[in-house]
Amino acid sequence: MSKRRRRAQKTFENVPVVDAGARGKSVAKTEEGEVIFLTDAVPGDVVNIQTFKKKKSFYEGRVTEFIELSHRRAQPVCKHFNTCGGCKWQHMTYESQLYFKQKEVAENLRRIGHLDLPEMTPIAGSSEQYHYRNKMEFSFSANRWLTLEEIQSDVEIEDKKALGFHIPGMWDKILHLDECHLHPQIGEDIRLSVHAFAKAENISYFNPREKTGTLRTLMLRMSSTGENMVVIQFFEDNEAQRIALLDHLKENFPQITSLQYIINEKANDTIYDQDVICYNGRDHIFEEMEGLQFKINAKSFYQTNSKQAYELYKITRDFAGLSGEELVYDLYTGTGTIAQFVAKKAKHVVGIEAIPVAIEDAKTNALHNGIENTTFFAGDMKDVFTQEFIDEHGQPDIVITDPPRDGMHKDVVAQLIKLSAQRIVYVSCNSATQARDLALLDEKYSIVKVQPVDMFPQTHHVENVVLLELKS
Repeated sequence: MSKRRRRAQKTFENVPVVDAGARGKSVAKTEEGEVIFLTDAVPGDVVNIQTFKKKKSFYEGRVTEFIELSHRRAQPVCKHFNTCGGCKWQHMTYESQLYFKQKEVAENLRRIGHLDLPEMTPIAGSSEQYHYRNKMEFSFSANRWLTLEEIQSDVEIEDKKALGFHIPGMWDKILHLDECHLHPQIGEDIRLSVHAFAKAENISYFNPREKTGTLRTLMLRMSSTGENMVVIQFFEDNEAQRIALLDHLKENFPQITSLQYIINEKANDTIYDQDVICYNGRDHIFEEMEGLQFKINAKSFYQTNSKQAYELYKITRDFAGLSGEELVYDLYTGTGTIAQFVAKKAKHVVGIEAIPVAIEDAKTNALHNGIENTTFFAGDMKDVFTQEFIDEHGQPDIVITDPPRDGMHKDVVAQLIKLSAQRIVYVSCNSATQARDLALLDEKYSIVKVQPVDMFPQTHHVENVVLLELKS
């Protein structure tokens, strides 16, 4: 055993778990101040630990024994918890999940941004802690992931087909799911039916190493209006089997309003460069919010928690403080959902987004909704959002920005400072990069309100909305 391996392997006893850390891990701390990140504990537990990795300022480890159990513990509802990795916080009470999400936002803004914060509004929790996702993507595999118990047993595993999720960090390993509590029941019924039919008809599953097999991925989209989309991705096109499976779904699930498929023979399973073929129904479904309808196709982006997206957008609109006379810029507008949601209370909304197909969706939805006071532009934000663009389209009174996880490009932040709009509403899915951007904006803006929003119960992810006002 190497010296590095020996240094990584240490045992600690009776260690309190004191916090929830990044990426859903918990944090244990010894009396000597050594920090250990764990995946299988909850703040408040007292545990014995075996470490397996040593970093400069912390260890990573696993619990070998629970000495005391935390009052923050909950009984996971899913049999696949701890193996799947999709819901890392199922073993924590929802009240505690909200507490640690709000704590993370506050600490990131203060520690990374060194920002003076007003009293934070309590995090907006989700009314549904399970079955809330309106989009799910599952993968087929000819050789499913075997659990340690299965490997150690004497029973020969004959059925190795899987329809489920990738094991975290392993591109070719799929855990078969007997159950999933993330999406509505209709999605679960369809998924299980696809798997049962494919097994009964001996339809082959994809083998990513050998590049063989028929069934590759299953996408489900379920809207709050009761419409449902199913998109099956095939690798090898066995026409008879493809038609049989699609007919099975068509005949047994009248709730499917959009049944589509893809023949994808390339190395990866991304669909954005693929033709999506409509087999039955429409090539899209509709989501609805305050009477606005949003057309969603197989490639569209839409917030994956419909009910909580509505709460997020209401907070964003409320922070903007619109009177009907304002010119609003909506940066990173995506398919224009926020832009259209706030349009009825604004004079005009200008949306900018890097992905051209998203802007086409935004224009289509605005036309469908009869919204005439929005204008959308496609292009890289740092290249589009320039002084020339502002001179042409007007000085905004309010800017709404909802960037990706990496936050805003420094040139975009610099342009916002130069622009000096009266108010900025900054929506973020990563409070660490948000804190970095807010620190730069601090020379011109004061933070007036901070409102975390829980979009993804049972996970560590959290959205945050910040209202900035121009300093006098």
